[in-house]
Amino acid sequence: MHKNVELMKKIVLGVFNLYYDGFKNMRIGKKLWILILVKVFVMFVIIKWLFFPDILQENFSNDTQRGDYILNQLTTQ
Repeated sequence: MHKNVELMKKIVLGVFNLYYDGFKNMRIGKKLWILILVKVFVMFVIIKWLFFPDILQENFSNDTQRGDYILNQLTTQ
């Protein structure tokens, strides 16, 4: 069992070093990753905020009413 743990640590460390060295030596890749992260942020945060309002928060005043509405929607459809 002890050998398996040591082997797993060695593999994980090797994979980490592979990616760390790869990202450290990137030039254009860093800019592309920044672009990807900005796009993901825009997709999941900004677009959600603009197009998907919190209907439950707007239409109901407390958690009991929200829960009853959700239960009703799940059981009647």
